[in-house]
Amino acid sequence: MIPTIAIVGRPNVGKSTLFNVLTRTRDALVADEAGLTRDRKFGRGRVGESDYIVIDTGGLSDDENIIAERITEQALLAVDEADCVLFLVDGRDGLTPIDESIAERLRTTNTPIHLVANKTEGLNIDLVSAEFYQLGFPTVHGISSSHRRGVESLMNKVLADIPEPEEESETILPENFKDSIKVAIIGRPNVGKSTLVNRMLGYERVVAFDLPGTTRDSIFIPFEKDGQAYTIIDTAGVRRRAKVSETIEKFSVVKSLKAIEAANVVIMLLDATEGMTDQDANLLGTILDRGCALMIVMNKWDGLSKDQRDAVKRTLDHKLHFIDYAKVEFISALHGSNVGLLFGSIKKAWDSAFYKAPTSFLNKVFSTAVEQHEPPSSHGRRIKPRFIHQSGQNPPTFTVHGNQVDKLPNSYKRYLMNYLRESFKLEGTPVRLEFKQTNNPFQGRKNKLTASQINKRQRMMRFIKKR
Repeated sequence: MIPTIAIVGRPNVGKSTLFNVLTRTRDALVADEAGLTRDRKFGRGRVGESDYIVIDTGGLSDDENIIAERITEQALLAVDEADCVLFLVDGRDGLTPIDESIAERLRTTNTPIHLVANKTEGLNIDLVSAEFYQLGFPTVHGISSSHRRGVESLMNKVLADIPEPEEESETILPENFKDSIKVAIIGRPNVGKSTLVNRMLGYERVVAFDLPGTTRDSIFIPFEKDGQAYTIIDTAGVRRRAKVSETIEKFSVVKSLKAIEAANVVIMLLDATEGMTDQDANLLGTILDRGCALMIVMNKWDGLSKDQRDAVKRTLDHKLHFIDYAKVEFISALHGSNVGLLFGSIKKAWDSAFYKAPTSFLNKVFSTAVEQHEPPSSHGRRIKPRFIHQSGQNPPTFTVHGNQVDKLPNSYKRYLMNYLRESFKLEGTPVRLEFKQTNNPFQGRKNKLTASQINKRQRMMRFIKKR
């Protein structure tokens, strides 16, 4: 499973700047003002071959007001859910009483802590570290997030210290677990995830049992229906935990992100009475980046009038126009309406995600697509796609070879993706295209003439001079 890393510290020590560096984005708002970040922000990063999820949190302080208390509460929840914590301090300001207070709180958790001194550019790191060793942590990592110094080595150290997930539970999993279709049900709290899971598991011929997964965040629920093995990956809301506070229940994003990583097919469950929210859109963006097969499922459909249903469909068409491959289902998990239809769509999406196209047939389809709609020229030069091969599955990935193919406009790329999807009847899965320039075998070679060619050229030059 992909590890989760939380960034905590007092206000204005550079947490959001480090978040942007780790995720290679500008998602976190950055300014020279304390307390700018108030809610958690989630992102995805990679160093070398290792992926991770990073959480930016609001600044911890000792202020006694409702906003500061909420920010602190959210940050401490992030600490509890993370695999490790980057405790950020300001190397220029030195050790402060608030840093000491935060260190005390962090020591009461079971999460590994890495003390990171930021803004150390131009400073003697040994002198900076000496002061912060008073906090009692064994190592002080010196970085400059605004200059990107020391960040990569820090992350290599952090990820190396995170233990690999235990695999003992795999020995007790069903024999067909690895071959099962892994389905993650994603959605905000109270959209009906638990009810839908119970409906999917409640058929007479279903054998189901709960098994702990390889991490403390997920529950894998294997079962079988109509001879096909499935595994539902539990996210927040599936387990019926007594006396779970509202704040903790809402902390579901990390679990959802990890479930997306493990899934073959993702069901994005939406509440038809509320529509799509910003958090739903953020999760959809993560699913698109991951390349998962996707289904959009509108729950609580039975409670809407015809006019309300028409309005919901219009809104979906407007907001989801960029996800034209995802099938939309309308169900009522509470009453069971259309829930049985989900299994057919799940199986079709899984088959499409792992589709393997015969190379000869693939090139025939590709040639037909190019003949029907030739690519435009680029700066007066023709773009010549020559052939194609499949380079990956889940999602289906195709590599196009030819001259100037890296100059193809996005509109033509979308045309090719849609043509391939329709030709192979792929449903519920994105199609990815990669482009590889065909090498010119004569490029870089010097124009070497043979001896006879040189003699012929010399005779021609002498003849011209005599004339």
